[in-house]
Amino acid sequence: MKILVTVKRVPDPELRPKFKGPELDLSSVSWVVNTFDEYAVETALRLVENGATSERAGEVVVLSIGPKESGQQLRSCLAMGADRGILVDATDAALDSDVVARIVQAVVEREKPDLLLMGKQAVDGDSNQVGQLVAGLCGWPQATFAATIALAADEKSVTVGREVDAGLETKRIPLPGVVTVDLRSVMPRSVSNARTPETHAWAEGARYASLKGIMAAKKKPIEELTPAALGVTMTPRVKVVSVEAPPARKAGIKVKDIAELVQRLHDEAKVI
Repeated sequence: MKILVTVKRVPDPELRPKFKGPELDLSSVSWVVNTFDEYAVETALRLVENGATSERAGEVVVLSIGPKESGQQLRSCLAMGADRGILVDATDAALDSDVVARIVQAVVEREKPDLLLMGKQAVDGDSNQVGQLVAGLCGWPQATFAATIALAADEKSVTVGREVDAGLETKRIPLPGVVTVDLRSVMPRSVSNARTPETHAWAEGARYASLKGIMAAKKKPIEELTPAALGVTMTPRVKVVSVEAPPARKAGIKVKDIAELVQRLHDEAKVI
């Protein structure tokens, strides 16, 4: 089984962004793997391995679209256990959801994976669009916001559990298909396959790269491509005009009793 996983580098969300005119100043930020993409890599690894013995029966390919520096984040995924990487060279300014989706579609047609796994969204743009767009472009079935995923014994379909407002929704899609994962996909029993004993429970969260994995990642191949080589024209449909910080919150006030609170909520805040 071959699984293709998309990986985006994003500014470390733990750091407070700085502004440079109408844009974010990214000159000194730390770059990390998008959290949901890291969960997708972990999910892919669980799908192709026997959790009890760590024996593998499949290939995990990680794909990143961005500047050459994105290779560092790809190496992090290779150190987790992915087999090889693909880096499509592009500047962040030239990318929007539509362009990214078309590049991913081109790589899918080239690699012919059995399953495309993606994080449900990137924590910088929060668009939540690429997975759905790729499924439409490829004509593949899709299951989004996967909290659980079970691979059928014949590897011809996956059953996905999704958390919705009314509870848990279950979808089964044939492969090849597109699945985007939520944060609960890396819980101890969120992923199952015919190779891993039902009694096995993975450690919670995405795995840390071992020293052995880090050393092995240095020898794993990363193929570098360009959008032109994939036949994709870089014509973004969305243009960012400016980025602004939210207005500063006003300081709170104290009230002496409930009556004054109700009066202020009614007359000043106008929420009741």
